[in-house]
Amino acid sequence: MLTKQLWTLRVSSSPIIIWFRRDLRLSDHTALSAACKSERPVIPVVIRDDSVDDLGAAPKWRWGLGVEHLGESLASKGSRLIFRSGDALEVLQALIAETGAGAVYWSRLYDPQAVARDSIIKKTLKEADIDARSYGGHLMFEPWTTETKTGGFYKVYTPFWRSVKDRDVDVPLSAPDSIPAPDTWPESEDIADWSLGQAMQRGAEVVRPFIRLGEEAARDRLGYFIDELVAGYDAGRDLPASDRTSNLSENLALGEISPHQCWHAGFAAFQEGKAGAETFLKELVWREFAYHLMHHTPHILHDNWKPDWDAFPWNTKETEEVTAWKQGRTGIQFVDASLREMYVTGRMHNRGRMIVASYLTKHLLSDWRIGQKWFEDCLIDWDPASNAMGWQWSAGSGPDATPYFRVFNPVTQLDKFDKNRAYVSRWIAEGRSNPHEDALSYFDAVPKSWGLSPSDTYPAPIVPADEGRKRALTAYENRDF
Repeated sequence: MLTKQLWTLRVSSSPIIIWFRRDLRLSDHTALSAACKSERPVIPVVIRDDSVDDLGAAPKWRWGLGVEHLGESLASKGSRLIFRSGDALEVLQALIAETGAGAVYWSRLYDPQAVARDSIIKKTLKEADIDARSYGGHLMFEPWTTETKTGGFYKVYTPFWRSVKDRDVDVPLSAPDSIPAPDTWPESEDIADWSLGQAMQRGAEVVRPFIRLGEEAARDRLGYFIDELVAGYDAGRDLPASDRTSNLSENLALGEISPHQCWHAGFAAFQEGKAGAETFLKELVWREFAYHLMHHTPHILHDNWKPDWDAFPWNTKETEEVTAWKQGRTGIQFVDASLREMYVTGRMHNRGRMIVASYLTKHLLSDWRIGQKWFEDCLIDWDPASNAMGWQWSAGSGPDATPYFRVFNPVTQLDKFDKNRAYVSRWIAEGRSNPHEDALSYFDAVPKSWGLSPSDTYPAPIVPADEGRKRALTAYENRDF
């Protein structure tokens, strides 16, 4: 153990390693701000460990684009981003030995894998007299700080919203003017050698134009939404053919913007009397609710949140119906258009997500985990907590879920939210003499092995809406719980 005098000397002059994960920004970054405020040299690093290698194709590729852009942002401040791969603890220990760093700071993550990893790292580094600190920033409220009146956690969204809506949200921090650099930089790997986009194959070229990369683009996206769209957000957010949502999920998922920044912009709009601002704030809190549940009931990520649903006769196989669903060839236009939007843009309109999930779990009686895993592979805005809660909400097996007997009719939903079929026309090419370019891009994005062509005949419904509702209700009524 170091003596107190040596410890004080080391702390006052040694570098601080900032470990970036899903906090790919310089503004409102508590860990980075604390390191810069110390005036000690700062060494930013990203680590490709198992948590990165295990990501699905689209989120892994999107993360890679994000960290590359972060490196450019750091360079503009006179800093640089060090790329290393391997076990996170071993990588950090090696960097400490190479640089003489006396501290490692990072922003917290909340999924069970990250919590377990980070806990071991913090304990091990502290035992070696390394100042290991984790900071908030990915959420507005730490999941363990919100309790019911009886001291438990919230299982229903509305009372959760009521409990937090008047809490103070930290004012966002400005980006540091400069980032102190070490005298000598450690060696860095070349991120190009990581091949993070390999699994995207030809789809990367299709999706790339729809990405809004980095914190500047995220702030612009937020500003445009608040200035132009939030007033009509209540109704506009349900119309998939119109671009009236914030689209910030892509940037929030990777921390290119913080929820604090979004909240304060939304709250200012609310105070100005903009009609849809409160609904936007509720959506931000819905994200917090997902993390609250993941923290307190981590099994939500892989098991039915309500154990009784373990007895429900889900289909768990890759049936022809499931394959048709994945391909966007169910013959149900709202379902197919939504899935094709995902393949071309990397995202899916929220109304479409509900319809797509309901159709898989209720009309096709297939396990929600099939859809959860597919989204995990295809969405650039994939988020572990939101994805799991969304799928369990749709299936009926989760907290505060839509009742299983509430089966979205994808035909009447289309009549309600896409009356003139503008959304369908944009994304479905078959049978059209002059299909939209985005509808054609779908065939460029999906695997060649699917053998699909815009000249194909559009399929008849694999399970018609009324028939699917009937079999879903029959299965529910005959359930063994």
